[in-house]
Amino acid sequence: MPRLNFKDTIAASPYIFTIGVAGDSGSGKTTFTQGVRSIFGNDLISTITLDDYHSLDRDSRREQGITALNPKANRIDRLEQDLISLRRGVPVEKPSYNHTTGTFDPPEIFRPKKILILEGLHTLFTPTLRKYLDFTLFVDPEKQVKYDWKILRDVDQRGYSRDAVLKEIAEREPEYERYIAPQKEYADAVIGIDYSRYGQPLGKERNVYKVTLSQNRMKQSIEDIDLSLDLYSILSLSERNFSLEFVTSVQDGHKMGELIIDGELSEHVVKKLERSIEQQTRVHPISIFKDRNYVTAGDLVQLILCWRIIHRRIFMETIR
Repeated sequence: MPRLNFKDTIAASPYIFTIGVAGDSGSGKTTFTQGVRSIFGNDLISTITLDDYHSLDRDSRREQGITALNPKANRIDRLEQDLISLRRGVPVEKPSYNHTTGTFDPPEIFRPKKILILEGLHTLFTPTLRKYLDFTLFVDPEKQVKYDWKILRDVDQRGYSRDAVLKEIAEREPEYERYIAPQKEYADAVIGIDYSRYGQPLGKERNVYKVTLSQNRMKQSIEDIDLSLDLYSILSLSERNFSLEFVTSVQDGHKMGELIIDGELSEHVVKKLERSIEQQTRVHPISIFKDRNYVTAGDLVQLILCWRIIHRRIFMETIR
């Protein structure tokens, strides 16, 4: 009997599948779950931004001399309660933080969809949060990359002056190291981002970076679910610089496999990976990177993560 379209299977299931993405502000957290959003769409996916769970507005944080990275500036206990309710399919009254004003808007009723993504500073901060997350990710750009991104975002999109952003960066760093960075230990996958060995300007020009995907070994696997890279496409259909490397490492006492990708690869590589996911999920068509002759390391890692998240969700469906 042919398998059902996996989107239909998820839609019919009562299970709320949760994905937790942690990392510093402006680190690119949303980017690496974009593949899942593209495949399953707004009908099946809902997202909570943890900034909504700040307990202090911008002026209050300034008065108390703490940043949003400090747990004291956040209602983590309320987030825990809401996550438990949402996992059960129960709507919650979610707070709402306004980045433009630095204050709170009226709360809103939030109804979970079949895939719930949590993104923020403290997503993996407590045992309770980690217990109710099915897949966890930590995004960890190198400092210079992260700072450059934050300056660009906060000046262009949020109206801050460059001096104000630089001041905030300096103030945030000790609390980042104390409260945010240790969450890497609990992630199923950690993404590192650095400037490309082929030239720093490529980051701004074409979004080309060196991306490292560090992953724990899968605890569960399904025999007929696989993902393979076509070496022919990689080696013969590209005219731009790229490199692939795999190494093992130990992070916080855990053995990890690190896939290091740099540069740009032919679109044929990604198209074959997309076809593989189509075959495994019966979701058609999957075309995340349309009208592109080349894809970046970040694009490829996004697709690999997408496959792994789907793999986890398929496994959970098979044991129900």
